[in-house]
Amino acid sequence: MQLDSTSLLNRILEEGLITPLFQPIYDLTSGHVYGYEALSRGPKDTELFAPDVLFPFAQAQGRLHELELLCRERAISRFVELQLPGQLFLNVSASLLSSPDHQKGMTLSILKDLGLKQHNIVIELSEKHPYDQNGLTHQSVEHYREMGFQVAIDDLGAGYSGLRLWSEVRPDIVKLDKHFIEGVHQDAIKREFVRSIINISQRLRCALVAEGIEHKEELDQLLEMGVKYGQGFFLQHPSPLPNTEPHEYLLNHVTKRMKQHAQQEETVQSLSRESVFVESTRPLSEVAKLFKENKGIFALPVVENGKPLGIIRRHALHELFSTPYGRALYENKSALAVTSTDVLIVESNVSLASVSTMFTDQDTDLVNNEIVIVHEGLYFGLGHLKDLLKRITELKIQNATYSNPLTLLPGNVPINREIDRRLLSEHDFYVAYFDLNNFKPFNDYYGYAKGDAIIQLVGSILRSVVTSEENFIGHVGGDDFVVIFHDEDWCDQCHTILKRFAAEVVKFYNPDDLDEGGIWTKSRDGDHAFFDVLSLAIGVVNPNPKVCDSHHFVAELAAQAKKSAKQRGGNQIYQQPYQYHFEEDIPAELSRCCS
Repeated sequence: MQLDSTSLLNRILEEGLITPLFQPIYDLTSGHVYGYEALSRGPKDTELFAPDVLFPFAQAQGRLHELELLCRERAISRFVELQLPGQLFLNVSASLLSSPDHQKGMTLSILKDLGLKQHNIVIELSEKHPYDQNGLTHQSVEHYREMGFQVAIDDLGAGYSGLRLWSEVRPDIVKLDKHFIEGVHQDAIKREFVRSIINISQRLRCALVAEGIEHKEELDQLLEMGVKYGQGFFLQHPSPLPNTEPHEYLLNHVTKRMKQHAQQEETVQSLSRESVFVESTRPLSEVAKLFKENKGIFALPVVENGKPLGIIRRHALHELFSTPYGRALYENKSALAVTSTDVLIVESNVSLASVSTMFTDQDTDLVNNEIVIVHEGLYFGLGHLKDLLKRITELKIQNATYSNPLTLLPGNVPINREIDRRLLSEHDFYVAYFDLNNFKPFNDYYGYAKGDAIIQLVGSILRSVVTSEENFIGHVGGDDFVVIFHDEDWCDQCHTILKRFAAEVVKFYNPDDLDEGGIWTKSRDGDHAFFDVLSLAIGVVNPNPKVCDSHHFVAELAAQAKKSAKQRGGNQIYQQPYQYHFEEDIPAELSRCCS
């Protein structure tokens, strides 16, 4: 058999007898294909068909490098031929970089010949395979990064040094070994491991792919926990002709999540009124009769097979029938003859704010400003612009009721509502909890007027620095503030806030007190004590929507982070497990948590 296998390997390498297969990697949050892992098979019905036999045998024969290069070339060529979307994941043995027969630039040369760009390629390096004896090194990763490829670590958790490897090579993508995925819905310990890895990957801005998803229950658990990418037999087996369309099961999950998200905001459905509608084939004489019998109706939706096509307005039909021969010419024609499509048609789960934006973005003047409301494309009801404006005004008044009177910033109720909304949307966000150090002694010493001025100063600085509409500023009460950041540069903004506050707060102190560096006054215990100049403590949390089920959970986490910031004293930003003082340079090794 040794001789037969050797001869077969020679034939494989000489004749290119490798069949590339592709397994889709899906974006679990959208259902779309993110990329494909390229897998290789030897000649069918031979002893070297399976990869777990083929590659170790090639290694034993000293021909692994030739085999990998052939597999790589065949995979790239077929990927281009099939015009597959997304990224192509290629398995590479890192130890081959130090092989004497390694030829640098071969992958780039193949890509150039086939017209594929480097950014479409992800190099998968693994520390699992026994033939990869030299292991993964920083040098291995940099070799591929310098050529413009992304780098992934495969089989995280399969070996003994996975986390160390992760920290050393800083990959763009990490693939979680199937051991942690198998039965994850039934194993609490595995779930804790996965949650920890999710949190680490989020902090390091590293994409996480779950491998080996073989059962619906495993996928459901991963979706609930917030894993973004996944592959496995349940989604699709490796195939020479892989699926390129969105995955139906994932799409259904996305639709369900969007509906849940819409429920958090008041939608246009709340404006819907039951309204008479007419079928598109109905004669205009009967439409005119409907208007005559219903004096309060000024517009009638026109529907065909349950779907709205437009609207007939009372005044338009009246004008038509008032012209010479108008009634005679048109009364027997169908409703479509005078149907206007100049009307807004929206799904029932669209938020009021979104509908308001649609109106302002209209290119034409909508005469009566009706809103035709549909549910999954079918006619549901009719709304009006005046009702929309009235409800939005009511909501603004409601928000004003919950605003802090000193800063006019949203208070606890809007803050909690906003956190819950973002948790349900499952988008990444940060909650920064701001608190003044030594505020009570300052307030007692200088009086409530200056104390109020300090609180207004903080509110003013937050408004001037945090300007994106995607962020949210709230005033919890007293000297406590909350900012919900969508921006990834939240740390830079917090840094600016601290510098601005440090520069402005000194203006509220007497010169003598500034010379002392603070004030002498009574402490909470009644003792005479010294208190430094006011400073801001900022505790920051990055909630995982799959773990934090409500604003209560987030509030507890933020309070703990703020407490840690206050314990360190001075103007401080703290995010577990990282913290830094604003007057100091950010250590290079921590820079990614503040990027």
